[in-house]
Amino acid sequence: MKKPKMHNPADLAEEELVLSTLEPDQLAEAKKVRVPRRRLKGPELLVLWFLRIYLLFMVLVVVYQAWTGAH
Repeated sequence: MKKPKMHNPADLAEEELVLSTLEPDQLAEAKKVRVPRRRLKGPELLVLWFLRIYLLFMVLVVVYQAWTGAH
């Protein structure tokens, strides 16, 4: 894992000056940073699968309630 780069105050002032002169669409493009996908471990995957199953269960409950309430 890479450590974040430390900036000295002169670099920060120059970067701030450059960013302040950009147009809004150029500024948005300059601020875009790609974040790679994270590899999930066992407990994280377990929680996500539990949430998926819970969501499907709750959708079925709502569909059942709507079906029995309409009749």
